[in-house]
Amino acid sequence: MSLFRTKDISAMLAAKPDQSLQKVLGPVDLVLLGIGAIIGTGIFVLTGTGALTAGPGLTFSFIIAALACGFAALCYAEFASTIPVSGSIYTYSYATLGEIVAWMIGWDLMLEYGLASSAVSIGWSGYFQSLAAGFGLHLPIEITAAPGSLRGVTTFINLPALLIMLLITWVLSYGMRESARLNNIMVAIKISVVVLFITVGVWHVKPMNWQPFMPFGISGVFNAAAVVFFAFIGFDAVTSAAEEVRNPARDLPIGIIGSLLVCTVLYVTVAAIMTGIVPFPDFAGIDHPISLALQYAGQNWIAGFIDLGAILGMTTVILVMTYGQTRIIFAMSRDGLMPPILSKIHPKHSTPFAATWIVGTVFAAIAAFVPLDILAELINIGTLAAFSLVAIAVLVLRKTHPDLPRAFRCPGTPVVPLLSAGLCIFLMAHLQSKTWIAFLSWLGAGLAIYFIYARRNAVLHKIT
Repeated sequence: MSLFRTKDISAMLAAKPDQSLQKVLGPVDLVLLGIGAIIGTGIFVLTGTGALTAGPGLTFSFIIAALACGFAALCYAEFASTIPVSGSIYTYSYATLGEIVAWMIGWDLMLEYGLASSAVSIGWSGYFQSLAAGFGLHLPIEITAAPGSLRGVTTFINLPALLIMLLITWVLSYGMRESARLNNIMVAIKISVVVLFITVGVWHVKPMNWQPFMPFGISGVFNAAAVVFFAFIGFDAVTSAAEEVRNPARDLPIGIIGSLLVCTVLYVTVAAIMTGIVPFPDFAGIDHPISLALQYAGQNWIAGFIDLGAILGMTTVILVMTYGQTRIIFAMSRDGLMPPILSKIHPKHSTPFAATWIVGTVFAAIAAFVPLDILAELINIGTLAAFSLVAIAVLVLRKTHPDLPRAFRCPGTPVVPLLSAGLCIFLMAHLQSKTWIAFLSWLGAGLAIYFIYARRNAVLHKIT
């Protein structure tokens, strides 16, 4: 039964001062942190991919994916306001479902946050090269993509992706207050760019392009929902900041739910306008669908602003995802499940310095040498698994700790958590078999590490 030993919640809330992070974030920071994580590759790249799968019905795909995330967000909000400690669903699982479940979900979150950082860095590289080409600047083809990414072309490394990951790592290692300020500025700019697209694009919509609305039927809409789910990944990273929030009971639910609502409205609106301007088959082979829509509308000068917005948008996603990854590892290390150096806090910058640089370096290398298509679905399945688990954990916590003070309570329990878990599992079923094989292989490796190292070094093991 030691596999399912749980942490005492009161002990979790009373971390030692030298193992705690500074409380520097407010509600606006959290909403912008969530938006920073969500709006990026999803709106600037995956809208085109989704349109090829669902046609104009892509708007429904975004709504379905948003519902799955929305139910999960309500569950996350209850946990985050009740247990405001670094670690997100890893920490919540440790308090409710037991150590081995917590370890596996922490291992799973590494797949989500880490690979998301790498994947978005690759997308960032593409937009950066496109913008640079507009000024007549071209990088040697050998350093523009991972090996095997471009058919018929020899490439060795995606250098821009590597460099942006290392730059973001440096920013995060310097301090959270400074990182939040940079994120807030870039989020304000990219929201302005998205609103600019909506304002200009709405006048160029041709309703005939929406016919037929669901050319591939409802199955196409569901398949696209499983893909564009990636577009909503990130709001859960807000919970990773719990320990650095001044008033977590009030501010965390605001940050989680507020950022998701804003992004859902923007996604659905952009998808409707984009497919109204461009016939959906024309998105084949296009990695800049928003810019393409403006080019169809004859607004080339605004397309340049969109490219800039995409670069800033992806930069904030890399920042927040890398941040979330370091806080998960920090929490696991503090619990003894990972080497202690990963929870050591820098005396000057008050950040988990070693963890930040190790995470940044590893996933910078992945961004530099692994093609994007291999990463995307693995990120989705890892996230859906985490969302399913947090819904189940809410129900468990209600039973095991009914009197625990809750600043926010998930409404409609147990219906909403069950709907959340059901929708996530439904979307997981629409992913490819090779994705499932890779995911289960990753979990298998994590299980081996748990029994070899984590179980015997856990703080709870030493206590008992």
